[in-house]
Amino acid sequence: MTAVDSPIVLALGLGAVYAGLTALIVLLTKPRRTVSPERRRPGGKDQSNAALARFTDAAVGAINRSLHGRELRLVRSDKLQQAGLKLSRGDFLFTCGGGSLLAAILGFVLAGPGLGILLLVLVPAGMLAWLNIKASRRQAKFATQLPDTLQMLAGSMRAGHSLLRALDGASHECEEPMGAELSRALNEARIGRDLTESLVDLAGRMKSQDFLWTTQAIETQREVGGNLAEILENVNDTIRDRAQLARQVSALSAEGKLSAYILIGLPIAFLIILSFINPLYATVFYTTLPGWGMLAVCAILLGVGSLWLFRMIKPKY
Repeated sequence: MTAVDSPIVLALGLGAVYAGLTALIVLLTKPRRTVSPERRRPGGKDQSNAALARFTDAAVGAINRSLHGRELRLVRSDKLQQAGLKLSRGDFLFTCGGGSLLAAILGFVLAGPGLGILLLVLVPAGMLAWLNIKASRRQAKFATQLPDTLQMLAGSMRAGHSLLRALDGASHECEEPMGAELSRALNEARIGRDLTESLVDLAGRMKSQDFLWTTQAIETQREVGGNLAEILENVNDTIRDRAQLARQVSALSAEGKLSAYILIGLPIAFLIILSFINPLYATVFYTTLPGWGMLAVCAILLGVGSLWLFRMIKPKY
């Protein structure tokens, strides 16, 4: 009987799996802003502050304190805001760590240490990729909402409303993310920040060159005067023309994108499936020096190929 087949190892692994899963559920389902039971019922005790919740709060607090004033290249402070997640960096990193540990234990119990190490690396990489994809999709949705929003602003300006009133109306009429981002810019302006600075930050946060042009047009009109409604309509026409060109480029490069996704994901998926179908054959990659060397060469070649493919299918115009 090997160490992997030992009942003690299996019991410890299952216990760690359940503990990690429970910690993740508590972290993801606990409310962020709640009224304490003492305020709801004077003299009452908080029954929800269990030991596991205290542990997760302490861990997240320690991570946030260690990251205070520092920027991580992979998880920047504005990346979670771009994705629309109401989480701190400590919450996200703690979730990544718990998910990595859970996946590593599952891989170790099911197919040995090789798959455990592989999942330990792939799970955080997958969560970071999910975060970037979510942020990119939110930014893309913001870009698609921009022409209609500018049309709405121009109509409000022609009706006699001020710029702040037009932005406030658009923030209530538009869906996420446009409505939420405009509301944030307006709230910053209400507490004393210059509106142009808030709008420029909004454009940088959403990586929208079109909205940056709109902000510059608004600032120019504030300095030299002119018909802002007509300016916004002209900017809107330019944005619609660029959006039409972008859709044509996306349609022409769709086949290349699909080919890139398949070529990148196929080797990784095949290795994971092989670890489940024939663990004895797959352990050669994890237990021998030539196997580790082949995996390293494959990772380097796959990285170079991925960079090359995505550079080819992402034209600039």
